[in-house]
Amino acid sequence: MTSFVIKQPGPIMESKESNQWSSGICDCTNDMAGCCFACWCGPCHACLHSREYGECLCLPLLDMFGFVPPITMSMRVSMRQRYGIKGTFCNDCVHATCCRACVWCQMSREMKGRKIPVVLTRARNTMLP
Repeated sequence: MTSFVIKQPGPIMESKESNQWSSGICDCTNDMAGCCFACWCGPCHACLHSREYGECLCLPLLDMFGFVPPITMSMRVSMRQRYGIKGTFCNDCVHATCCRACVWCQMSREMKGRKIPVVLTRARNTMLP
């Protein structure tokens, strides 16, 4: 008789990095080429970095439907949670609404700087006879 494991243990992200953004929202001099790209072709920049983050390539295009860009804001919240960065939902909302290109540039710099591999902890062999 063969037994199957129904639920696998999930990954736990552990970061040894800072709990702050590695660069400020307006630190364009840290990546001038990326900021120029975001300024001149914001949707392309957002789509490329969305895919790099592991989301759908065209997901940021949904930001066109509303005053507050929901995708930019949710990506920023997700990135803060993934990397353990302190902040508030309200702050993310204000940044995403007032300067979308700056938010995508900051998230791009953060992804380049953090490249944290996913490490499974508490994983064990669940081979059943």
